[in-house]
Amino acid sequence: MRRVARPLAWLVLLLAAAWLMPVLEPLFGALAPDRGTVIYPRASFLSLLGEHLAIVGVAATMAIVIGVGAAIVVTRPAGSEFLPLVSQLASIGQTFPPVAVLALSVPALGYGPSAVVVALVLYGLLPIVRNTLAGLKAVDRGVVESARGIGLSPGQVLWQVELPIAAPAILGGIRTSVTINIATAAIGSTIGANTLGDPIISGIVNNNIAFTLQGAVLIGLLAVTVDSAFSRLG
Repeated sequence: MRRVARPLAWLVLLLAAAWLMPVLEPLFGALAPDRGTVIYPRASFLSLLGEHLAIVGVAATMAIVIGVGAAIVVTRPAGSEFLPLVSQLASIGQTFPPVAVLALSVPALGYGPSAVVVALVLYGLLPIVRNTLAGLKAVDRGVVESARGIGLSPGQVLWQVELPIAAPAILGGIRTSVTINIATAAIGSTIGANTLGDPIISGIVNNNIAFTLQGAVLIGLLAVTVDSAFSRLG
């Protein structure tokens, strides 16, 4: 019960903050007394939260499938020669600025969430690939040979022995990737995607610290909620 209590508490706090943000208008009014509107008006915070989560969720799913799949392939004898290439490509994906990826994706994918998903997938691959490789390489070869000795096929060894043993390391990489992308997804608002970055961008453009703080607080709460959930899962 205690394992789920903390993530649930953060989730309740996140939803309450998104739902009750207008109630805090007097507080934000004190922060920006020269502004007539201090609560972001263009969309509800709950809808922005939902769309932000959807973008991050799609990107995370794709990054997990690609990252874990690539790491598995290059740790098999048939794909071992591609190990350096996969590691380098994953590293390049994270060092390449997400804003630059957005700029290159927009002409092909147009404005909106699709370009953001591409940027987040590239940005989130490195932790997943790196941790999956580390986890699979750390599996005791004696355990693998014992599994083969009792008649398990290579596929059974992978799914019943290697991946379960490597799971904590893999989960750690996914946790890092998703947490980073929760914050990174905010830049999607610059190309028309509806995210919790909307009030932040609007606040910067209009010099309204209240808008910026509202988006930042919700993104922070979302990141802590998800990280807490991964911590309990681990």
